[in-house]
Amino acid sequence: MSTNKTNCTILWLTCQPWYYIGMDINELNDDEMRLWNTWKGSFKRVFGHVVKEMSEYTGLSEGDFGVLDRLVQFGDGKLRQQELADSMDWDKSRLSHHLTRMEKRGLVLRKPLDTDRGVQVIITPVGKSALDEALPIVSKAIRKYFLDLLTDQDIKSITELAERTKKIDRSPSNDSSS
Repeated sequence: MSTNKTNCTILWLTCQPWYYIGMDINELNDDEMRLWNTWKGSFKRVFGHVVKEMSEYTGLSEGDFGVLDRLVQFGDGKLRQQELADSMDWDKSRLSHHLTRMEKRGLVLRKPLDTDRGVQVIITPVGKSALDEALPIVSKAIRKYFLDLLTDQDIKSITELAERTKKIDRSPSNDSSS
């Protein structure tokens, strides 16, 4: 017997028709899948516009901005490399390669710590200037492509949702359902 429902394979995030009565609790119904796809698509579009405007006006990549912003916001201009990697949800290798490129452009420098085998990442005056130039552009783009479209209640609801979902473990490999 055929129904109008959708069987959504969560692992691959694809939807395929299904041909049985009843729905497994691990499957998404049409409204849930629509919400998921709309959420993903909206985020990608908004984020893409923000990054594009920032990059066009400043030459900074998304990663550059993330590193520089975290150095200032979380570390008063400096952080241990591992803390920086954790805050960006990047592995050590990815961050190390990215920092090498940023060092060549004079945005950051790395110094070994005397106390252990750690490395400290420090924003340079060039990096701070680039961040200062990018912040108003990023703020304006966030307002234009996201905040101006929301009511005060929307902002409150989305903030509450984000607070709940940020408690989810970052590592998808720790998900026991896979």
